[in-house]
Amino acid sequence: MIPNIVLVTGASAGFGEAIVRKFAAAGARVVATARRLERLEKLAGELGERVLPVALDVRSRADVERTLATLPRDFVDVDLLVNNAGL
Repeated sequence: MIPNIVLVTGASAGFGEAIVRKFAAAGARVVATARRLERLEKLAGELGERVLPVALDVRSRADVERTLATLPRDFVDVDLLVNNAGL
């Protein structure tokens, strides 16, 4: 079963990017987070509106709380967290 909404940290490269690609291809909506927004926007441009690029530094609790509190309604009920960020 494919989750409806997946949040992936560290999604701008490597395993995180690959995970975003797999879930989006399977039909999930994906919140792709990382510090490098330009890479996320490029990825979202390739994969379409199923991917929401969001700048996020998981080292900052305040940034995480603010980001989660301001997700668009279509992406707020996260079913699966892939905590892939390296720092």
